[in-house]
Amino acid sequence: MTEIKSHEFESFLQRPLRDHRLYLIYGPDRGLVSERAGQIAEKSGVALDDPFSLIKLDGSDLQQSPGRLLDEVNTIGLFGGEKLVWIRASGTEKTLVDSLNVLSQAPPEASYVIIEAGDLKKGTGVRKIGETSRSVTAIACYGDDARALNGLIDQELGQEGLRISPAARERLNEALGGDRIASRNEIRKLALYCRGMAMIEEEHVLEIVGDASAVSVDDAIDAVLKGDADGLQHAIRKITASKTAIFLVLQACLKQFQLLDVMRAEMDDKRQQPTQVVATLGRHLHFRRKPLIEAALKTWTLPAIRRELGRLQTAIFQSRSRQSLEDSIAMQTLLAITLQSARR
Repeated sequence: MTEIKSHEFESFLQRPLRDHRLYLIYGPDRGLVSERAGQIAEKSGVALDDPFSLIKLDGSDLQQSPGRLLDEVNTIGLFGGEKLVWIRASGTEKTLVDSLNVLSQAPPEASYVIIEAGDLKKGTGVRKIGETSRSVTAIACYGDDARALNGLIDQELGQEGLRISPAARERLNEALGGDRIASRNEIRKLALYCRGMAMIEEEHVLEIVGDASAVSVDDAIDAVLKGDADGLQHAIRKITASKTAIFLVLQACLKQFQLLDVMRAEMDDKRQQPTQVVATLGRHLHFRRKPLIEAALKTWTLPAIRRELGRLQTAIFQSRSRQSLEDSIAMQTLLAITLQSARR
């Protein structure tokens, strides 16, 4: 596999693509997957407005016609020249896996293939082929870290000649990161709103920037702690609509209960109040969430917290072992903990 790490992607784009014909772009950040697929498509030099040069397929197309991908790759365009076959799929479809397996052994010479896939577990679907074949260029796309987000902010605001205060940048960083396209759109919306201003301040971010990050995940975790089943379902619908993997909610919930475990143990050991513990161990928490954590510490005992930690760890293991049941396992687990919160 030719693996391109996140920090290597920009420099990779500066090189000619002619030696690379097969591209697998996957990960939980579907916006970043789509953006990078588009950048590679533009770099290929294929006319993207020519329906004879660009062929777009999805998973259902391949399921209905198993040989379609190989046919399209090997068919010469009406007016000659190179072709691009661009596929959007989950990455686990058997027909896609079988076709990529064939192509990886005999890469096309006059066609490019770009596969946009979802969050693939190591060793599954088309990722398994990418891990063993040198002819496949694999690009994993995960949520932007602080460095990538700051680069994105500087890039978009710099194009408008705008400056941003440190407090506003911090608030903007908190609101971004779950999906690259959503993050970029929110920054552009902010730039349009602040056009002509000398400085973007924190209040401007609060006024205009919406939910483009893992805020929906935080909403889900907050609903679990509140015992709010309706709020949980609403947050999960937002997460599903944004193409964010529900598995990330399980991970976030596990981290939240691990923090509660440390805080509650500190409370019991030193006989402190929740506000004292949150002040010392919860400095990284957003100020709006601190009252919720304090309330949870009052109602959750240490044995109860550890019981739910065990439940979450089991659910995460099961969801990775049985990926087809990931959504139902996650939802059942989160709802069960939410009901426990409600009883307390």
